[in-house]
Amino acid sequence: MNYPPILYSFRRCPYAMRARMALWTAQIEVILREVKLADKPPALIEISPKATVPVLVSFDGPVLEESIEIMRWALAKNDPEGWLAGDDTVLIERIDGAFKHHLDRYKYPTHYPDEAQGDEDTFRFDHRAAGLVILNELDVRLGSQRNLCGDERTLTDVALFPFIRQFANTDREWFDAQGLPHLQPWLEQHLASDLFKSIMPKFDPWKAGDEPTRFGLLNVSQP
Repeated sequence: MNYPPILYSFRRCPYAMRARMALWTAQIEVILREVKLADKPPALIEISPKATVPVLVSFDGPVLEESIEIMRWALAKNDPEGWLAGDDTVLIERIDGAFKHHLDRYKYPTHYPDEAQGDEDTFRFDHRAAGLVILNELDVRLGSQRNLCGDERTLTDVALFPFIRQFANTDREWFDAQGLPHLQPWLEQHLASDLFKSIMPKFDPWKAGDEPTRFGLLNVSQP
């Protein structure tokens, strides 16, 4: 008997967003377990001691604890839109590495008191400026094509835009005032997509003993 994989997720986490979008596009139904980050379920900690989301538990493979691994696993099984043709590992690593480093310090400067050295505003705005440098690079890339690896949406676009969304939403008025004539429409295009809307419904945090919440292209239900 085949059992759907279990996905531990958190609705607003950008890593979890991109994993859900890949699973949805690959038409892989999962049992969704929404996690409250302040009260992580013991079952999650037992299978993944670092207890960060997303985590995918399948019955025919290893536990996957990295969102990009979940994306590639899902698309290796079914890739109807050809996303894997646009898997730019260098660009993904730049956003997951350098850009995420600056994003965290821009959005959560109080988490880094030793680095800020008592000047939180300067620290925050320095990291915002460094993040903007990377966004300008993406804007140039988008000047000649609709998406990051060509005209069609691919894995790279879906892997990146949740983090750029988070950067933009930290101070939306400031972000909208920046000279990013290609990146800003690109971001809005992905935010307005049916795909993004489909993976963003709200679910109650999962507890052991709850009825399963089935999540996938053909069926989204909540107990």
